[in-house]
Amino acid sequence: MNALLSVSDKTGLLELAQALHQEGIKLLSTGGTAKLLADHGVPVTEVATMTGFPEMLDGRVKTLHPRVHGGLLARRDLPEHMAALEAHGIETIDFLVVNLYPFESTVAKPGCTLEDAIENIDIGGPAMVRSAAKNWKDVAVLTDASQYAAVVEELQAHGSVSMDTRFALGVAAFNRIAQYDSAISNYLSGVQKDGRHSTFPAQLNSNFVKLQDLRYGENPHQQAVFYRDLAPAAGSLVTATQLQGKELSYNNIADADAAWECVKSFDLARDGAACVIVKHANPCGVALGADAHQAYSKAFQTDPTSAFGGIIALNCTVDVSAATQIAKQFVEVLMAPAFTPEALAVFKAKVNVRILQIELPASGVARNALDTKRVGSGLLVQTADNHELSLADLKVVTLRQPTPEQLQDALFAWKVAKYVKSNAIVFCAGGMTMGVGAGQMSRLDSARIASIKAQHAGLSLAGTVVASDAFFPFRDGLDVVVDAGATCIIQPGGSMRDDEVIAAANERNVAMVLSGVRHFRH
Repeated sequence: MNALLSVSDKTGLLELAQALHQEGIKLLSTGGTAKLLADHGVPVTEVATMTGFPEMLDGRVKTLHPRVHGGLLARRDLPEHMAALEAHGIETIDFLVVNLYPFESTVAKPGCTLEDAIENIDIGGPAMVRSAAKNWKDVAVLTDASQYAAVVEELQAHGSVSMDTRFALGVAAFNRIAQYDSAISNYLSGVQKDGRHSTFPAQLNSNFVKLQDLRYGENPHQQAVFYRDLAPAAGSLVTATQLQGKELSYNNIADADAAWECVKSFDLARDGAACVIVKHANPCGVALGADAHQAYSKAFQTDPTSAFGGIIALNCTVDVSAATQIAKQFVEVLMAPAFTPEALAVFKAKVNVRILQIELPASGVARNALDTKRVGSGLLVQTADNHELSLADLKVVTLRQPTPEQLQDALFAWKVAKYVKSNAIVFCAGGMTMGVGAGQMSRLDSARIASIKAQHAGLSLAGTVVASDAFFPFRDGLDVVVDAGATCIIQPGGSMRDDEVIAAANERNVAMVLSGVRHFRH
């Protein structure tokens, strides 16, 4: 048997080559791969020797040859194929080990030029991989170092690689080629005439990896599956480890993502412990505290009714005190970066509670760059709403000046409003939501609902700060939140009637600050 090895990433290659050699498999290789093996005493024949044709054009042509592709594509069960090989002195190639030029990592580097990108487009590698994968019944094709150990183990145990393994390797090979070609297409489709690279290429190709089949979709009559990005962002929901509980449902995952994205926007070192409770994709309670117990207790007070059966996310370790408090309620999903053993023991009796451990992204790590939404036979794509507001960004536009405490609550309310469906109105005080109005066709109705929610929860809105995710088009929206008790308002501004609304704020003797940015969330 023969194996052809030609890799860019040489991780694990030497150990694989040694194992193949010990199994009596003849090794063929190219360029730097052949040198590495020879330098470590592993017998290897260069492809140029086998083909009788030297590598040329700076290595662009080395494996595009009948002796290579004939050896890969020949069907061993067809006498005419084997006769053709014998007639032309071609040996079969039974193992192909190839990973491709590092195109993705090259174009991800700042300052990558079009010339750099083009030189890292692999031609011979994908051609060989396709040939081997097409002929998977006879050829085992390895395209990633993570596959090496299992193949070696199977070889050593049985002297061959099973049909099932070869098929799985062939599928993985075609998947890798699809991913590679997608990356090339995306990059080249985004190259502009002035040399710059567009965020939105002329053709957008996406690659997702199936994580699991779901029991059903939003409703029992719908089928559903959960996929993740090929390279998921650090600290995203798809990186979670489920520690206990039932299988996640479609709605669990959608709500959990909303809760996790919101809670991780609060920095533990800067803001303290944060808790977000989500119901039907909207935060119904958000709060900051000294620890997980206090943050949860405050968040729960906002809307205990909606919190029933909710999704809870914290940005800090859940200890036994917090776990004991949380366990008193019906919880669908609980997420945090860490749980103490004692906290997990509390939930052992509640076997259906889904507990997810998710590592928070390191400070400064980039978030998802793009948001997408499926519409009919199309796709809406936008840059993600990663805008962070600071005190320096706020513009006070009223005679009454906000206090330092109100300014901090304004930033808190604004951050929460970003994750509430439009039209969004969020009342808060002391780092705690006091009333949330979400998803109404009228901003007035959202404000009224927030007030009703606070009343039902036994919370007073007197002296609160309120955030509106978009501007007040008329003064009536301002009057409703002030009538409810707000004394400070944060809103984007930008309405044709800003002057009218600001005058109304002065008339009502409340403070108003403008963010200059809106946070529509549909």
